[in-house]
Amino acid sequence: MAAYNKADLERRMAGAVESLKGDLSGLRTGRASVSLLDPVTVEVYGAHMPLNQVATVSAPEPRMLSVQVWDKSNVGPADKAIRSAGLGLNPIVDGQTLRLPIPDLTEERRKELAKLAGKYAESARIAVRNVRRDGMEGLKTDEKKGVYSEDERKKLETEVQKMTDATIADIDSAADAKEKEILGK
Repeated sequence: MAAYNKADLERRMAGAVESLKGDLSGLRTGRASVSLLDPVTVEVYGAHMPLNQVATVSAPEPRMLSVQVWDKSNVGPADKAIRSAGLGLNPIVDGQTLRLPIPDLTEERRKELAKLAGKYAESARIAVRNVRRDGMEGLKTDEKKGVYSEDERKKLETEVQKMTDATIADIDSAADAKEKEILGK
């Protein structure tokens, strides 16, 4: 069995990009987006559950989110979870509905969020580099086992490097687009 598996490397690199896109979608840009509340977990029925499993989240207006809590007894915990999530949102309780006005972002907050987007991107780049390292080590192991010749190994290493470069370019473009969106440029 060969240690080098191109499909596995591609899958892992694509996973790093998808994870980054998920992280970036949770960053606030001043517009209401239902994905903004994805990281919020509510303590209900003795367990921590994602907010979207105890309520319906919608964006009825560009600067307002609406959270329709299904069970009346969960309104308090949902309100508490949103307030303590560090998103800078203060829900207005209206029966079983929580209305969340989205405040304007201050310049300082925009810069913090842009910096956070950069950190997410760097984590994704590190993950991709680790996948590349695993691939390169797999190729060297296979060469020692006699699966590949030195020339084949070098050719495949170039392929792995091209894959890495392309993936990192995807990460950079996703992060740059998000930073521009956050900074309003």
